[in-house]
Parts: sequence; structure tokens; C-alpha cells
Amino acid sequence: MEFSAAGLPVARCGIVSACSSLHARIMTPATTSEKTLAIIMGGGAGTRLFPLTKERSKPAVPLGGKYRIVDIPISNCINSGLRRMYVLTQFNSASLHRHINSSYKFDTFSRSFVEILAAQQTPTDTNWYQGTADAVRQNLRDFLQYPYDYFVILSGDQLYRMDYRDVLAQHIQSGAEVTLATIPVSREDARDFGIMHTDASRRIIRFEEKPTTKALLDTLSIPKPLLAELKLPADAELYQASMGIYVFNRQTLITALDNTHIDFGKHVIPELVKKMRVMAFIFQGYWEDIGTIRSFFVANLMLTEPIPRFNFFDTVQPIYTHARFLPASKINGATVKQAIISDGCILTDAHIERSVVGVRSYVDGGSTIRNSILMGADFYDAAEARREGCPELGIDFDGPNFYVRDGIVVVPKGGVITDGTWI
Repeated sequence: MEFSAAGLPVARCGIVSACSSLHARIMTPATTSEKTLAIIMGGGAGTRLFPLTKERSKPAVPLGGKYRIVDIPISNCINSGLRRMYVLTQFNSASLHRHINSSYKFDTFSRSFVEILAAQQTPTDTNWYQGTADAVRQNLRDFLQYPYDYFVILSGDQLYRMDYRDVLAQHIQSGAEVTLATIPVSREDARDFGIMHTDASRRIIRFEEKPTTKALLDTLSIPKPLLAELKLPADAELYQASMGIYVFNRQTLITALDNTHIDFGKHVIPELVKKMRVMAFIFQGYWEDIGTIRSFFVANLMLTEPIPRFNFFDTVQPIYTHARFLPASKINGATVKQAIISDGCILTDAHIERSVVGVRSYVDGGSTIRNSILMGADFYDAAEARREGCPELGIDFDGPNFYVRDGIVVVPKGGVITDGTWI
């Protein structure tokens, strides 16, 4: 068999189909997935989600009654064939570690894993993670141990469903060194995001962090040829907001972190746009940053709609979580309208409307729950605890312990509210 200058076998004597098949296998998505490592950022303090992050990290906050926020990027990876993941953690991470360790167990004989890399002191760095780029830099030696060609870096506080194989396919086909996922947003929303400006080929030529002035926004809108390609109205005034999802080539990641920059969005990406081939993958599905109390509240209540924009009932791309083996929920004469009732709940003569009721919730007679989210409980309360005077788990707490964020009342874990309290 002869070989070309590129190292590929040259067809001779009727083996063309075999050689073509070999080349096709080299380029299959499955092979790309095997050469890709996913890195999920889960180490932030989550101050915008306080007090939900008072005792747990942001990715560990319950979502949709029975899930955790971190289940979204992990499930997206699994559904995309990316089964090698690291989750970077730092603040209040004990419950997040427990959830990941109990939820994601792969075949012993496979090379799949979801592993936690907590912030740690090393001989070369004694600091905690200073930002997203710094977190990846501090763990780069672990990421480079194996011959991964591509690195997918994901945020841990977003609600969306994406097949990362589509991003990888465009990344490879376009010859990009870095690919950023972006989503079209309105002029009003553009002020809250990092905005990427691209040419008609989707190459990013400019980056602006939270642009505010009209003159600046006028120069950043999506080009009309690209609007037509995306099948959007020609007169639409839309902008490409960064989703915090990045795909790096191996050497590009090494080069990008060979400095003291601490954040991808604020420092690394703007520098790379100036000197490397950085492309945009434009996502047009549902996506919500749930990093604030307001966005978290709205996203959860959206799930109660008859046809929600994000559907947990998708059987093709399911969202995975910890299997709790709880009993089915029991309803004793309650009225329930447009609500999500999670596993292991007991509802008695209550009225529940447009609300999410988390696992192991007790709602007793006379209670009315409307436009609310009950986060659920970690365990059932025992008779011994009640005899000792501890408050029962559920809706009937005693004592004024609450917070207000974005106009939303938040009762933290273990919080107590006295009967008759008005907030």
C-alpha cells in the first residue's frame, strides 16, 4: 500500500471503497466526541442568586422541582456524546459534590466520567480561582494529560438544550481556532450581555462588553446577509450575545492561557478576536441565564405552562438527575392548576396554582400557593424531631426569616414564617 504526502493510504487495485471508508471514519462525529473534553464552570460564589446560594453553590440550586442547575450542562454533554467532563467547583461545594457523585456513574469499563476538580493549592499557585480563565488555567495540567483535540467550556447556570456536536462540526468545518456560541437578542437585552459582531461568514471581528450607547449599538447589529441566512426578518434589529459557551482547539487554549488574564469573557476572548480565527455559532433555540433571582423565578414558573419553551418531557434529549426512589406524590382533596408536583409530596386540602412544588413537600389544609416555588426538602421530618420542638418541613413554618431580591420573596432553607405574616 502506498501513502500520500499527507500520510493517507492511496487506493490501488480495487480498494478505493475501503480507503474512502477509513477517511470517513476519521471525520465522524463519534470520533470527534472521543477527542473532546467538556469543562463545566461551577465554582462561582453565586452572589446574584443569594439567598438560594447561602448554603450551596449555584449549580447545586434545585430547578424544576427535582433537578439541579448543573444537570443541564451535564445532560447536554451526555446527549451530545461528550462523556468526559470535569466540573470546576469552589464555593459551598459539598452538596454539589454529593449530587454529582450520586447521580453520574458510568460503566466501569468505559472511559466516560464526570469528575470534580475543586480549587486547591499547588506548588505553582496558592490562590483560589480568580475567574473563569484562571480556573481553567489552574487545572490545565489535568486537562492536557490525555490527547484531547478540542475543549468545550460551559457555564453552570443556564437553562437550554443544545447538541454540542453541531458546534463542533461548524468549528472544524470553518477552520476556527475558537468558536463561541451566541444567541440573537434585542437592542434592550443587548445592554446586559457581551456582544459579538461578526461579518457575513460568522467570523467575529469585534467584541463589546455590555454596550449601552445608541451610537455603539448601531454598529453591532447582525449583518443583513446573515439575517437572511438565519431566516430572520430583514429589518430585525438583533445582536449576537455571548452564551458563555466556548470551543477551543488544544494549542489555542494553551496559548490563550499563557498570561495572567482571569476571565474568558472580559479578557481572553477580546484578545483572541484581534489575532485568531474566532467564529460564532448562532443558536436560535430557548436559552435563559438563570443566574439572578428574577430570571430563576421566571424560568421556573415558565415550566408550568401547558407547552413550556423548555420541555423536561423531551424523551430524545432527556435531562438526567439523581434517582431518589421516592414514593409517588399523594393528593388528599387538593385543587391543582398549572403546577409541577415533584416526587414524594403530600398535599392535603390545599389550593396550588402556577407553582412548582419540590420533592418531599408537605402542604397542609387551608394553604393557598400561587405563583410560587417550593424548593422541597432533603429528608422527611421524623416524629422525634417534632417532639423536640423542631419546625416541621413544608409550608407551615414559624418565624420571620426571609429575603427580598428583585421584588421576589425568598424563604431560605430552614427559614421560618409566623402565621399571619404579611410581606
